[in-house]
Amino acid sequence: MDCTALKTAMAEQGYVVSDDLAMAVHLALALGRPLLLEGAAGVGKTEIARVLAAVQDTKLIRLQCYEGLDASQAIYEWNYQKQLLSIRAAADGGTAKEVEARIFSEEFLLERPLLAAIRQDKAPVLLVDEIDRADEEFEAFLLEILSDFQITIPELGTITAQSRPIVILTANGTRDLSDALRRRCLYAHVDYPDRQTELSILKARCPEVEVQLANQIIGFVQSLRKEQLEKTPGIAEMLDFAAALIGLGVTDLTHDPVILQATMATLLKTESDRFNITTEITQRLAGKAA
Repeated sequence: MDCTALKTAMAEQGYVVSDDLAMAVHLALALGRPLLLEGAAGVGKTEIARVLAAVQDTKLIRLQCYEGLDASQAIYEWNYQKQLLSIRAAADGGTAKEVEARIFSEEFLLERPLLAAIRQDKAPVLLVDEIDRADEEFEAFLLEILSDFQITIPELGTITAQSRPIVILTANGTRDLSDALRRRCLYAHVDYPDRQTELSILKARCPEVEVQLANQIIGFVQSLRKEQLEKTPGIAEMLDFAAALIGLGVTDLTHDPVILQATMATLLKTESDRFNITTEITQRLAGKAA
């Protein structure tokens, strides 16, 4: 699949992708390299992995990163409770070696995302979401897996990928990522879309929206993003805003200030932002968008 075909296939899944980003995804697929997507929260980085899995007709396996994430939560762990029950059941018979061989077998192995990703018959999309939230130690550990796509389990041996997963990593800029990780990945920065792209996204996801209202929604949201906010509304919030307006029968943002202010619950997600973006401000932005 060339870059143009990939862009078309992603659009058919409701994701309007820029030429630069489509090329980055295409190269990652062609070269078999992980792709690091960096950008603000809400710009659609995670959605790229979901759409790519749909385009490739394969499974999406997601590893959500967070502070304190370790190997047992990301790769595998043993079902200790089940092991204990088995040990108790075998207490009256069988040698220690036989019991050990049984409890450290596939029957008692709990797959976590990284192990699951390399054991698929068909290459899945492995999403390592918000890698910058994990500790640097885990990032270093992840590098080894991304280099060889194999995992060693002391009791079972080395498990090598049956098919090399398509790896997408996302980062929101919580902390700086290591040079070693960046060197192993292709890179794309995902920003908020321009007006025409975001309008295309809205029409793709909400085809019932009227042209005038669609233009007002995009103008309003893009102006709102320029205000001093704790949490800038992303594409998902824009779509929620549009759905709320359509559901309430709104055809013009300037028609009812009370309804418009009420729908700000879809765009503003902190108490401070709700307090600071007053009715006067929303009316100013709506008037500008109209």
